[in-house]
Amino acid sequence: MNNCPKKASTRDTYGKTLVELGKKNKNIVVLDADLSASTRTCHFCKEFPDRFFNMGIAEQDMISTAAGLATTGKTVFTSTFAVFCTGRAWDQVKVSVAYPKLNVKIVSTHGGITTGEDGVTHQALEDICLMKVLPNMTVIVPADAIETRLAIIAAANASGPFYVRLSRQDTPILYENDNYGFKIGKGIVMRDGKDVTIIACGIMVAGALDAAFDLEKKGISCRVVNIHTIKPIDKELIIQCAKETGRIITAEEHQISGGLGSSVAEILAENCPTKMIRIGINDTFAESGKPDELLEKYGLTSSDIACAVKQILNK
Repeated sequence: MNNCPKKASTRDTYGKTLVELGKKNKNIVVLDADLSASTRTCHFCKEFPDRFFNMGIAEQDMISTAAGLATTGKTVFTSTFAVFCTGRAWDQVKVSVAYPKLNVKIVSTHGGITTGEDGVTHQALEDICLMKVLPNMTVIVPADAIETRLAIIAAANASGPFYVRLSRQDTPILYENDNYGFKIGKGIVMRDGKDVTIIACGIMVAGALDAAFDLEKKGISCRVVNIHTIKPIDKELIIQCAKETGRIITAEEHQISGGLGSSVAEILAENCPTKMIRIGINDTFAESGKPDELLEKYGLTSSDIACAVKQILNK
């Protein structure tokens, strides 16, 4: 990375933050679907064994049990891979969690295409869409480990259902510390620019910053916005960027339909029609491979973002 040399694990940060919260709040309980070593909820299990429940490979049961615990006043964190908690358990999330607005926080790991060699059955490329469509559900995709900690704390302190999507791979650290003022539903301008705005979430924020850094050398000024909260989304900031730069690129590690890009397009279509290009998985299932190779094959690198910027400027 040009401007983000250090990396850290968002899932490790999640596990450590759960312990931090558990020490302060005895009403926090954690459920996992037999993947606690991978989701890092094992840290909470070791510290608070009486408040941790391994539900086995039974995601629907995990969500239903979490809903029951939430009705007793508990703040419940549930974790497994993104593809399982949003796919296998979607009906339970909808009916038992979102509909009654229960205090269940669904924190997934292994989101997107960078699960690598596990292949298509373990790649969640539609999870943002599945979660954001549900009424009452807040959807957050942190950009780095520091933002992950703040997002988990914010979710724990807020009422109602949350979906937080984390990665398998270590990701670049974008923030120096946690004093930048994370707020649910408020996007962050990571870098200012006047020619085009790149709106990204999750691991694609680092790629957007790299693209902007490289394009600056060629005289192209890119604004980079981190939309960490997909729902409720920062409508005002998106419209402001469209008006000020006149061109929008969105970048996400997700199907091109239904995720961040679709949300941004809907806002612009209704409020400020703007030239736009969406970067994401283009309506296809991916394949097994190393994370960096998959990002390159499916057009999710900083070079792909830079190409899209040049393309939209030439329109």
